Amino acid sequence: MVAAVTFAAALAALLGARAASDGRASESAPQPIATAKPVPSPVAQPERGRLGNGRPVTLAFAGDIHFESPIRERLASSPASVLAPIAPVLKKADLAVANLETAITHRGTAAPKAYTFRAPTSAFDALRAGGIDVVSVANNHGMDFGTTGLRDTLAAGRRARMPVVGGGRNDREAYAPHRATIRGQRIAVIGATQVLDDHLISSWTAGRSKAGLASAKDEPRLLRAVREARRTSDTLIVFLHWGLELESCATTSQTSLATKLVAAGADIVVGSHAHVLSGGGRLGKALVGYGLGNFVFYASRESTVASGVLEVTVTGRRIDSYRWRPARISGGIPYPLVGSERGRALAEWNRLRACTNLRR
Repeated sequence: MVAAVTFAAALAALLGARAASDGRASESAPQPIATAKPVPSPVAQPERGRLGNGRPVTLAFAGDIHFESPIRERLASSPASVLAPIAPVLKKADLAVANLETAITHRGTAAPKAYTFRAPTSAFDALRAGGIDVVSVANNHGMDFGTTGLRDTLAAGRRARMPVVGGGRNDREAYAPHRATIRGQRIAVIGATQVLDDHLISSWTAGRSKAGLASAKDEPRLLRAVREARRTSDTLIVFLHWGLELESCATTSQTSLATKLVAAGADIVVGSHAHVLSGGGRLGKALVGYGLGNFVFYASRESTVASGVLEVTVTGRRIDSYRWRPARISGGIPYPLVGSERGRALAEWNRLRACTNLRR
């Protein structure tokens, strides 16, 4: 009996070692196949090495999305058509993240501000059909229709199986990351906003027992969330709403916050709000994108119709590569650029790095 037990233990150890050498995760649940979209991690997993135990993962990041006219009419007639022109770019990524700058609700009272946005639940159908996997509602429109609108947005996201970060029924939920395991890599996405109307900062910021948004104005709280997520993540992303409208150069508030977030453990820091593109590049070993611009948005100026997708390939904490996939907005919808237009747009995006603290 002792010999049999010893042989069984040895066989189990041999099989475990062989699985590890093949790069397979030790958990009993099967890992996603290479082409699969991310699967949420049900529990925190043990600490792993700097590069995790998996293979490279491709991420995509896009800017501001709302569904006001002329997009609203397109959404009403065919949700799948809203992102159809650029969907192949988004679907190529293992995980695509964007900024949802609208409340998904038909209820609530409009906030006392100049512009308020809301959209029907079919907006999530459009996002999913277009290849978006995660959205952040941490922005200056996330609570345009109050706590009721935020709760409706979160509930609609759950029903549509669309992960929503940056907002919650309390600060624990608002600052919590979305987690996904892709090819053995544990990915975490945190959403937060550095932009809130002054008279709404208090009422819109999530608290211990208060629904609201994750505010980057409370830097200690955001940095604590980043440090906590770092302990159980191979790749940690912070998706922000930040910058000054129509200003293509990063502000001192942006550069300061980016530096602090990277020091706290963020591997990728990206965001939008300015409605124009800003520079992107490396900050130490991390990647920062200061301004993704508009994405699905009414826009008419030459600067505000410039759009695109930031595509990043990572292996754990290592940024393997990144590239800008330029697009141009027409009728509220982004269309990928080709040929000489694409070349000029890429050159312009690289030029924007000159007024940042980033390197290529």
